[in-house]
Amino acid sequence: MSISDSTPAQAADLPFWRVVRQALKGEHLDFTTVTLNRAVLLLAIPMVMEMIMESLFAVVDVFWVSRLGKEAVAVVGLTESVMTLIYAVAIGLAIAASAIVARRIGEKAPERAAEAAGQIMLLGVCVSVGLGLVLGYFAPDILRLMGADESIVTLGHGFTRIMLGCNATVFMIFLINAIFRGAGDAVLAMRTLWLANALNIVLGPCFIFGWGPFPELGVMGAAVATNFGRGVGVLYQLWHLAGHHSRVRVRLRHLKPSAEVLRAVLTTAASGTAQLLISTTSWVGLFKILSMFGSAALAGYTIAIRCVMFVLMPAWGLANAGATLVGQNLGAGKPERSEAAVRIATLYNTIFLGIVGVLFVIFAGRIVSLFTTDPEVLMHGTRALWIVSIAFPLYAAGMCLGAAFNGAGDTWTPTKLNFFCFWLGQMPLAWILAKGFGLGAMGVFISVPASFTALAVWTAVLFRQGKWKQQRI
Repeated sequence: MSISDSTPAQAADLPFWRVVRQALKGEHLDFTTVTLNRAVLLLAIPMVMEMIMESLFAVVDVFWVSRLGKEAVAVVGLTESVMTLIYAVAIGLAIAASAIVARRIGEKAPERAAEAAGQIMLLGVCVSVGLGLVLGYFAPDILRLMGADESIVTLGHGFTRIMLGCNATVFMIFLINAIFRGAGDAVLAMRTLWLANALNIVLGPCFIFGWGPFPELGVMGAAVATNFGRGVGVLYQLWHLAGHHSRVRVRLRHLKPSAEVLRAVLTTAASGTAQLLISTTSWVGLFKILSMFGSAALAGYTIAIRCVMFVLMPAWGLANAGATLVGQNLGAGKPERSEAAVRIATLYNTIFLGIVGVLFVIFAGRIVSLFTTDPEVLMHGTRALWIVSIAFPLYAAGMCLGAAFNGAGDTWTPTKLNFFCFWLGQMPLAWILAKGFGLGAMGVFISVPASFTALAVWTAVLFRQGKWKQQRI
Protein backbone atom coordinates (compact mmCIF):
# COMPACT_ATOMS: atom_id res chain seq x y z
CA MET A 1 0.00 0.00 0.00
CA SER A 2 1.33 3.46 -0.88
CA ILE A 3 1.34 6.38 1.54
CA SER A 4 -1.36 8.12 -0.46
CA ASP A 5 -3.55 5.02 -0.21
CA SER A 6 -3.28 4.70 3.55
CA THR A 7 -6.21 5.44 5.81
CA PRO A 8 -6.11 8.41 8.20
CA ALA A 9 -5.43 6.14 11.16
CA GLN A 10 -2.56 4.46 9.37
CA ALA A 11 -1.19 7.80 8.16
CA ALA A 12 -1.14 9.07 11.75
CA ASP A 13 1.38 6.33 12.65
CA LEU A 14 3.93 7.33 10.01
CA PRO A 15 7.32 8.56 11.34
CA PHE A 16 8.04 12.27 10.93
CA TRP A 17 10.66 11.79 8.21
CA ARG A 18 8.09 9.99 6.05
CA VAL A 19 5.64 12.84 6.60
CA VAL A 20 8.31 15.27 5.37
CA ARG A 21 8.98 13.11 2.31
CA GLN A 22 5.27 12.84 1.56
CA ALA A 23 4.79 16.60 1.96
CA LEU A 24 7.67 17.41 -0.39
CA LYS A 25 6.46 14.95 -3.03
CA GLY A 26 3.26 16.97 -3.37
CA GLU A 27 0.85 14.04 -3.53
CA HIS A 28 -2.83 14.93 -4.01
CA LEU A 29 -4.67 14.11 -0.77
CA ASP A 30 -8.13 14.87 0.57
CA PHE A 31 -7.37 17.30 3.41
CA THR A 32 -10.97 17.08 4.61
CA THR A 33 -10.41 13.47 5.75
CA VAL A 34 -6.70 13.18 6.66
CA THR A 35 -6.09 13.33 10.42
CA LEU A 36 -5.66 16.97 11.45
CA ASN A 37 -2.17 16.85 12.93
CA ARG A 38 -1.00 15.14 9.77
CA ALA A 39 -2.93 17.51 7.50
CA VAL A 40 -1.38 20.55 9.19
CA LEU A 41 2.11 19.10 8.80
CA LEU A 42 1.61 18.00 5.19
CA LEU A 43 0.56 21.52 4.22
CA ALA A 44 2.81 23.43 6.61
CA ILE A 45 6.12 21.77 5.68
CA PRO A 46 6.22 22.98 2.05
CA MET A 47 4.60 26.29 3.03
CA VAL A 48 7.23 26.91 5.72
CA MET A 49 10.03 25.95 3.35
CA GLU A 50 8.51 28.26 0.72
CA MET A 51 8.57 31.14 3.18
CA ILE A 52 12.08 30.30 4.40
CA MET A 53 13.37 30.93 0.88
CA GLU A 54 11.40 34.19 0.70
CA SER A 55 12.94 35.17 4.05
CA LEU A 56 16.42 34.18 2.92
CA PHE A 57 15.99 36.31 -0.20
CA ALA A 58 15.11 39.38 1.89
CA VAL A 59 18.11 38.97 4.18
CA VAL A 60 20.61 38.17 1.41
CA ASP A 61 19.38 41.12 -0.64
CA VAL A 62 19.97 43.65 2.13
CA PHE A 63 23.28 41.92 3.01
CA TRP A 64 24.73 42.73 -0.41
CA VAL A 65 23.15 46.16 -0.72
CA SER A 66 24.51 47.13 2.71
CA ARG A 67 28.02 46.86 1.20
CA LEU A 68 27.15 49.98 -0.83
CA GLY A 69 26.52 52.12 2.28
CA LYS A 70 23.67 53.20 4.50
CA GLU A 71 22.16 55.40 1.75
CA ALA A 72 21.72 52.31 -0.46
CA VAL A 73 20.04 50.45 2.40
CA ALA A 74 17.78 53.45 2.96
CA VAL A 75 16.80 53.32 -0.75
CA VAL A 76 15.80 49.68 -0.37
CA GLY A 77 13.89 50.43 2.83
CA LEU A 78 11.97 53.36 1.36
CA THR A 79 11.18 51.47 -1.85
CA GLU A 80 10.06 48.39 0.06
CA SER A 81 7.77 50.55 2.18
CA VAL A 82 6.04 51.68 -1.04
CA MET A 83 6.12 48.16 -2.47
CA THR A 84 4.14 47.04 0.57
CA LEU A 85 1.20 48.97 -0.91
CA ILE A 86 1.49 46.81 -4.03
CA TYR A 87 1.87 43.74 -1.85
CA ALA A 88 -1.31 44.77 -0.03
CA VAL A 89 -3.34 44.76 -3.24
CA ALA A 90 -1.73 41.51 -4.41
CA ILE A 91 -2.20 39.76 -1.07
CA GLY A 92 -5.77 41.05 -0.84
CA LEU A 93 -6.51 39.32 -4.14
CA ALA A 94 -4.45 36.33 -2.98
CA ILE A 95 -6.60 35.99 0.15
CA ALA A 96 -9.68 35.81 -2.08
CA ALA A 97 -7.93 33.35 -4.41
CA SER A 98 -6.91 30.99 -1.63
CA ALA A 99 -10.27 31.15 0.18
CA ILE A 100 -12.42 30.65 -2.93
CA VAL A 101 -10.26 27.93 -4.49
CA ALA A 102 -10.02 26.08 -1.14
CA ARG A 103 -13.79 26.26 -0.69
CA ARG A 104 -14.43 24.92 -4.22
CA ILE A 105 -11.93 22.09 -3.74
CA GLY A 106 -13.65 21.21 -0.45
CA GLU A 107 -16.96 21.16 -2.31
CA LYS A 108 -15.39 18.77 -4.86
CA ALA A 109 -15.92 21.31 -7.68
CA PRO A 110 -12.53 21.56 -9.50
CA GLU A 111 -14.03 23.20 -12.62
CA ARG A 112 -15.41 26.07 -10.52
CA ALA A 113 -12.03 26.33 -8.79
CA ALA A 114 -10.28 26.66 -12.17
CA GLU A 115 -12.81 29.28 -13.31
CA ALA A 116 -12.17 31.35 -10.17
CA ALA A 117 -8.41 30.99 -10.65
CA GLY A 118 -8.63 32.22 -14.24
CA GLN A 119 -10.62 35.31 -13.28
CA ILE A 120 -8.23 36.11 -10.44
CA MET A 121 -5.24 35.89 -12.80
CA LEU A 122 -6.96 38.12 -15.36
CA LEU A 123 -7.70 40.69 -12.68
CA GLY A 124 -4.15 40.49 -11.35
CA VAL A 125 -2.57 41.23 -14.74
CA CYS A 126 -4.78 44.29 -15.29
CA VAL A 127 -4.16 45.73 -11.83
CA SER A 128 -0.39 45.11 -11.71
CA VAL A 129 0.27 46.57 -15.16
CA GLY A 130 -1.77 49.68 -14.34
CA LEU A 131 0.08 50.19 -11.06
CA GLY A 132 3.44 49.59 -12.73
CA LEU A 133 2.94 52.23 -15.40
CA VAL A 134 1.91 54.95 -12.93
CA LEU A 135 4.28 54.21 -10.04
CA GLY A 136 7.27 53.49 -12.27
CA TYR A 137 6.92 56.84 -14.02
CA PHE A 138 6.74 58.79 -10.77
CA ALA A 139 9.48 56.81 -8.95
CA PRO A 140 11.78 59.81 -8.12
CA ASP A 141 8.84 61.87 -6.85
CA ILE A 142 7.69 58.96 -4.69
CA LEU A 143 11.11 58.79 -3.03
CA ARG A 144 10.96 62.52 -2.31
CA LEU A 145 7.45 62.15 -0.93
CA MET A 146 8.78 59.48 1.44
CA GLY A 147 11.29 61.96 2.85
CA ALA A 148 14.41 60.98 0.90
CA ASP A 149 16.98 63.73 0.28
CA GLU A 150 18.31 64.39 -3.22
CA SER A 151 21.41 62.23 -2.76
CA ILE A 152 19.21 59.21 -2.02
CA VAL A 153 16.89 60.05 -4.93
CA THR A 154 19.85 60.29 -7.31
CA LEU A 155 21.32 57.04 -6.04
CA GLY A 156 18.13 55.03 -5.90
CA HIS A 157 15.56 56.21 -8.45
CA GLY A 158 16.63 53.47 -10.92
CA PHE A 159 16.13 50.76 -8.30
CA THR A 160 12.75 52.20 -7.31
CA ARG A 161 11.58 52.58 -10.92
CA ILE A 162 12.38 48.95 -11.78
CA MET A 163 10.83 47.55 -8.60
CA LEU A 164 7.61 49.55 -8.97
CA GLY A 165 7.37 49.35 -12.75
CA CYS A 166 7.93 45.59 -12.91
CA ASN A 167 5.71 44.76 -9.96
CA ALA A 168 3.69 42.30 -12.10
CA THR A 169 6.34 39.62 -11.42
CA VAL A 170 5.80 39.60 -7.65
CA PHE A 171 2.08 40.34 -8.03
CA MET A 172 1.45 37.23 -10.13
CA ILE A 173 3.69 35.04 -7.98
CA PHE A 174 1.56 35.97 -4.97
CA LEU A 175 -1.71 35.28 -6.77
CA ILE A 176 -0.80 32.00 -8.42
CA ASN A 177 0.88 30.64 -5.29
CA ALA A 178 -2.32 31.46 -3.39
CA ILE A 179 -4.24 29.39 -5.97
CA PHE A 180 -1.82 26.50 -5.45
CA ARG A 181 -2.10 26.73 -1.66
CA GLY A 182 -5.90 26.92 -1.72
CA ALA A 183 -5.98 23.76 -3.83
CA GLY A 184 -3.61 21.98 -1.46
CA ASP A 185 -0.71 22.10 -3.94
CA ALA A 186 1.60 23.75 -1.41
CA VAL A 187 4.66 22.02 -2.84
CA LEU A 188 4.21 23.84 -6.19
CA ALA A 189 4.15 27.19 -4.40
CA MET A 190 7.30 26.17 -2.53
CA ARG A 191 9.14 25.16 -5.70
CA THR A 192 8.15 28.43 -7.39
CA LEU A 193 9.67 30.61 -4.69
CA TRP A 194 12.76 28.44 -4.39
CA LEU A 195 13.38 28.78 -8.12
CA ALA A 196 12.66 32.52 -8.28
CA ASN A 197 14.61 33.48 -5.17
CA ALA A 198 17.53 31.14 -5.85
CA LEU A 199 18.03 32.93 -9.17
CA ASN A 200 17.84 36.28 -7.42
CA ILE A 201 20.31 35.27 -4.70
CA VAL A 202 22.82 34.09 -7.30
CA LEU A 203 22.37 37.00 -9.71
CA GLY A 204 22.03 39.76 -7.09
CA PRO A 205 25.74 40.32 -6.32
CA CYS A 206 26.59 39.72 -9.99
CA PHE A 207 24.49 42.70 -11.12
CA ILE A 208 25.26 44.84 -8.06
CA PHE A 209 29.07 44.53 -8.22
CA GLY A 210 29.58 43.57 -11.87
CA TRP A 211 31.02 40.13 -11.27
CA GLY A 212 32.15 38.23 -14.35
CA PRO A 213 30.37 39.25 -17.56
CA PHE A 214 27.61 41.15 -15.72
CA PRO A 215 27.42 44.97 -15.76
CA GLU A 216 28.04 46.80 -12.48
CA LEU A 217 24.66 48.42 -11.73
CA GLY A 218 25.01 49.19 -8.03
CA VAL A 219 21.79 49.19 -6.04
CA MET A 220 19.77 49.04 -9.29
CA GLY A 221 21.32 45.62 -9.94
CA ALA A 222 19.40 44.22 -6.98
CA ALA A 223 16.14 45.22 -8.69
CA VAL A 224 17.19 43.67 -12.02
CA ALA A 225 18.08 40.34 -10.37
CA THR A 226 14.90 40.31 -8.29
CA ASN A 227 12.56 40.83 -11.21
CA PHE A 228 14.41 38.41 -13.49
CA GLY A 229 14.16 35.65 -10.89
CA ARG A 230 10.51 36.33 -10.19
CA GLY A 231 9.70 36.47 -13.90
CA VAL A 232 11.12 32.98 -14.36
CA GLY A 233 9.07 31.88 -11.35
CA VAL A 234 5.86 33.10 -12.99
CA LEU A 235 6.64 31.15 -16.16
CA TYR A 236 7.15 28.04 -14.03
CA GLN A 237 3.76 28.60 -12.37
CA LEU A 238 1.97 29.03 -15.69
CA TRP A 239 3.48 25.79 -16.95
CA HIS A 240 1.95 23.92 -14.03
CA LEU A 241 -1.42 25.68 -14.30
CA ALA A 242 -1.56 24.63 -17.96
CA GLY A 243 -1.90 21.03 -16.79
CA HIS A 244 1.39 19.83 -15.35
CA HIS A 245 0.81 18.42 -11.83
CA SER A 246 -1.48 21.20 -10.56
CA ARG A 247 -4.82 20.22 -9.03
CA VAL A 248 -6.31 23.40 -10.56
CA ARG A 249 -5.91 23.39 -14.33
CA VAL A 250 -6.61 26.72 -16.01
CA ARG A 251 -7.60 26.74 -19.67
CA LEU A 252 -8.14 29.66 -22.06
CA ARG A 253 -11.91 29.47 -21.50
CA HIS A 254 -11.33 30.23 -17.81
CA LEU A 255 -9.66 33.55 -18.75
CA LYS A 256 -12.75 34.85 -20.52
CA PRO A 257 -14.23 37.58 -18.26
CA SER A 258 -17.17 36.31 -16.21
CA ALA A 259 -19.17 39.00 -14.39
CA GLU A 260 -20.57 36.55 -11.84
CA VAL A 261 -17.21 35.07 -10.84
CA LEU A 262 -15.43 38.44 -10.89
CA ARG A 263 -18.12 39.84 -8.61
CA ALA A 264 -17.57 37.03 -6.10
CA VAL A 265 -13.79 37.48 -6.29
CA LEU A 266 -13.97 41.26 -5.90
CA THR A 267 -16.37 41.03 -2.97
CA THR A 268 -13.91 38.91 -1.02
CA ALA A 269 -10.81 40.65 -2.36
CA ALA A 270 -12.02 44.20 -1.67
CA SER A 271 -12.01 43.80 2.10
CA GLY A 272 -8.88 41.64 1.91
CA THR A 273 -7.08 44.40 0.02
CA ALA A 274 -8.38 47.02 2.45
CA GLN A 275 -7.13 44.83 5.29
CA LEU A 276 -3.61 44.74 3.90
CA LEU A 277 -3.63 48.38 2.76
CA ILE A 278 -4.44 49.46 6.29
CA SER A 279 -1.57 47.47 7.79
CA THR A 280 0.92 48.36 5.05
CA THR A 281 0.12 52.08 4.97
CA SER A 282 0.78 51.94 8.68
CA TRP A 283 4.27 50.59 7.89
CA VAL A 284 4.73 53.38 5.35
CA GLY A 285 3.68 55.83 8.04
CA LEU A 286 6.31 54.42 10.39
CA PHE A 287 9.01 54.90 7.73
CA LYS A 288 7.81 58.45 7.19
CA ILE A 289 8.13 59.19 10.89
CA LEU A 290 11.54 57.49 11.02
CA SER A 291 12.81 59.57 8.09
CA MET A 292 12.74 62.58 10.42
CA PHE A 293 15.54 60.99 12.44
CA GLY A 294 17.98 60.46 9.54
CA SER A 295 19.17 57.71 7.20
CA ALA A 296 20.90 55.80 10.02
CA ALA A 297 17.57 55.24 11.77
CA LEU A 298 15.99 54.18 8.47
CA ALA A 299 18.85 51.81 7.66
CA GLY A 300 18.86 50.29 11.15
CA TYR A 301 15.12 49.72 11.12
CA THR A 302 15.31 48.26 7.59
CA ILE A 303 17.93 45.72 8.68
CA ALA A 304 15.96 44.82 11.81
CA ILE A 305 12.69 44.35 9.94
CA ARG A 306 14.39 42.21 7.30
CA CYS A 307 15.68 39.97 10.12
CA VAL A 308 12.22 39.87 11.69
CA MET A 309 10.65 38.96 8.35
CA PHE A 310 13.20 36.15 8.03
CA VAL A 311 11.36 34.30 10.82
CA LEU A 312 7.87 35.72 10.37
CA MET A 313 7.64 34.44 6.81
CA PRO A 314 8.02 30.76 7.83
CA ALA A 315 5.48 31.44 10.57
CA TRP A 316 3.09 32.64 7.87
CA GLY A 317 3.57 29.23 6.29
CA LEU A 318 1.96 27.61 9.32
CA ALA A 319 -0.80 30.23 9.32
CA ASN A 320 -1.47 29.57 5.62
CA ALA A 321 -1.70 25.84 6.29
CA GLY A 322 -4.42 26.52 8.84
CA ALA A 323 -6.23 28.87 6.43
CA THR A 324 -6.24 26.25 3.65
CA LEU A 325 -7.69 23.65 6.02
CA VAL A 326 -10.34 26.14 7.14
CA GLY A 327 -11.47 26.77 3.56
CA GLN A 328 -11.47 23.16 2.42
CA ASN A 329 -13.20 21.82 5.54
CA LEU A 330 -15.86 24.53 5.55
CA GLY A 331 -16.49 23.62 1.90
CA ALA A 332 -16.89 20.01 3.01
CA GLY A 333 -19.35 21.02 5.75
CA LYS A 334 -16.94 20.34 8.66
CA PRO A 335 -16.67 23.62 10.66
CA GLU A 336 -15.48 22.01 13.90
CA ARG A 337 -12.64 20.35 12.05
CA SER A 338 -11.71 23.79 10.66
CA GLU A 339 -11.51 25.25 14.16
CA ALA A 340 -9.42 22.35 15.45
CA ALA A 341 -6.95 22.78 12.57
CA VAL A 342 -6.43 26.45 13.47
CA ARG A 343 -5.78 25.59 17.11
CA ILE A 344 -3.12 23.05 16.11
CA ALA A 345 -1.41 25.53 13.76
CA THR A 346 -1.53 28.23 16.46
CA LEU A 347 0.14 25.95 19.02
CA TYR A 348 2.98 25.03 16.65
CA ASN A 349 3.48 28.63 15.59
CA THR A 350 3.53 30.04 19.12
CA ILE A 351 6.19 27.55 20.23
CA PHE A 352 8.34 28.29 17.16
CA LEU A 353 8.20 32.09 17.33
CA GLY A 354 8.47 32.10 21.13
CA ILE A 355 11.85 30.34 20.93
CA VAL A 356 13.07 32.57 18.09
CA GLY A 357 11.93 35.70 19.94
CA VAL A 358 14.07 34.84 22.97
CA LEU A 359 17.10 34.30 20.73
CA PHE A 360 16.53 37.59 18.90
CA VAL A 361 16.27 39.54 22.15
CA ILE A 362 19.49 37.99 23.51
CA PHE A 363 21.56 38.23 20.33
CA ALA A 364 20.09 41.36 18.68
CA GLY A 365 23.40 43.22 18.53
CA ARG A 366 25.33 40.32 17.05
CA ILE A 367 22.67 39.67 14.43
CA VAL A 368 22.53 43.28 13.24
CA SER A 369 26.34 43.50 13.20
CA LEU A 370 26.33 40.91 10.39
CA PHE A 371 24.82 43.57 8.12
CA THR A 372 26.55 46.80 9.14
CA THR A 373 29.63 48.18 10.88
CA ASP A 374 28.27 51.73 11.07
CA PRO A 375 27.96 52.46 14.83
CA GLU A 376 24.81 54.58 14.49
CA VAL A 377 23.05 52.11 12.19
CA LEU A 378 24.07 49.27 14.53
CA MET A 379 22.60 51.08 17.52
CA HIS A 380 19.23 51.72 15.86
CA GLY A 381 19.07 48.25 14.33
CA THR A 382 19.84 46.52 17.64
CA ARG A 383 17.20 48.49 19.51
CA ALA A 384 14.60 47.89 16.81
CA LEU A 385 15.28 44.14 16.66
CA TRP A 386 15.00 43.34 20.37
CA ILE A 387 12.01 45.63 20.92
CA VAL A 388 10.03 44.19 17.99
CA SER A 389 10.97 40.62 18.97
CA ILE A 390 9.55 40.85 22.49
CA ALA A 391 5.99 40.06 21.37
CA PHE A 392 6.81 37.21 18.94
CA PRO A 393 4.50 34.62 20.60
CA LEU A 394 1.56 37.01 20.24
CA TYR A 395 2.45 37.66 16.59
CA ALA A 396 2.33 33.88 16.07
CA ALA A 397 -1.12 33.47 17.58
CA GLY A 398 -2.49 36.57 15.88
CA MET A 399 -1.39 35.58 12.39
CA CYS A 400 -2.88 32.06 12.68
CA LEU A 401 -6.20 33.28 14.07
CA GLY A 402 -6.40 36.10 11.52
CA ALA A 403 -5.62 33.65 8.72
CA ALA A 404 -8.58 31.55 9.89
CA PHE A 405 -10.97 34.43 9.19
CA ASN A 406 -9.42 34.97 5.76
CA GLY A 407 -9.48 31.25 4.96
CA ALA A 408 -13.18 31.24 5.72
CA GLY A 409 -13.73 34.23 3.41
CA ASP A 410 -14.55 36.55 6.33
CA THR A 411 -12.07 39.24 5.33
CA TRP A 412 -14.03 42.12 6.87
CA THR A 413 -13.31 41.14 10.48
CA PRO A 414 -9.49 41.34 10.15
CA THR A 415 -9.93 44.55 8.15
CA LYS A 416 -11.79 46.25 10.98
CA LEU A 417 -9.28 44.97 13.52
CA ASN A 418 -6.38 46.31 11.45
CA PHE A 419 -8.07 49.69 11.20
CA PHE A 420 -8.41 50.09 14.94
CA CYS A 421 -5.04 48.57 15.90
CA PHE A 422 -2.89 50.18 13.20
CA TRP A 423 -4.44 53.42 11.94
CA LEU A 424 -5.99 54.40 15.26
CA GLY A 425 -3.32 52.67 17.34
CA GLN A 426 0.11 52.10 15.87
CA MET A 427 0.69 55.31 13.90
CA PRO A 428 -0.63 57.77 16.53
CA LEU A 429 1.28 55.89 19.25
CA ALA A 430 4.50 56.01 17.20
CA TRP A 431 4.14 59.76 16.71
CA ILE A 432 3.30 60.43 20.36
CA LEU A 433 6.20 58.34 21.67
CA ALA A 434 8.71 59.64 19.11
CA LYS A 435 7.82 63.33 19.23
CA GLY A 436 5.58 63.93 22.25
CA PHE A 437 7.68 61.92 24.70
CA GLY A 438 10.95 62.64 22.92
CA LEU A 439 11.91 58.98 22.45
CA GLY A 440 12.85 59.52 18.81
CA ALA A 441 13.25 56.41 16.68
CA MET A 442 12.82 54.16 19.73
CA GLY A 443 9.25 55.41 20.10
CA VAL A 444 8.50 54.12 16.60
CA PHE A 445 10.02 50.74 17.47
CA ILE A 446 7.92 50.42 20.64
CA SER A 447 4.68 51.07 18.74
CA VAL A 448 5.12 47.84 16.74
CA PRO A 449 4.84 45.20 19.52
CA ALA A 450 2.23 47.31 21.32
CA SER A 451 -0.14 47.40 18.34
CA PHE A 452 0.37 43.75 17.39
CA THR A 453 -0.31 42.64 20.96
CA ALA A 454 -3.65 44.45 20.91
CA LEU A 455 -4.45 42.89 17.53
CA ALA A 456 -3.68 39.34 18.70
CA VAL A 457 -5.80 39.59 21.85
CA TRP A 458 -8.79 41.11 20.04
CA THR A 459 -8.59 38.53 17.23
CA ALA A 460 -8.57 35.69 19.76
CA VAL A 461 -11.75 36.97 21.39
CA LEU A 462 -13.61 37.12 18.06
CA PHE A 463 -12.27 33.74 16.97
CA ARG A 464 -13.76 32.11 20.06
CA GLN A 465 -17.17 33.55 19.20
CA GLY A 466 -17.13 31.39 16.04
CA LYS A 467 -19.17 33.56 13.67
CA TRP A 468 -16.55 33.04 10.95
CA LYS A 469 -17.75 29.44 10.59
CA GLN A 470 -21.02 30.66 9.04
CA GLN A 471 -19.31 32.66 6.28
CA ARG A 472 -20.55 31.97 2.72
CA ILE A 473 -18.52 32.69 -0.44
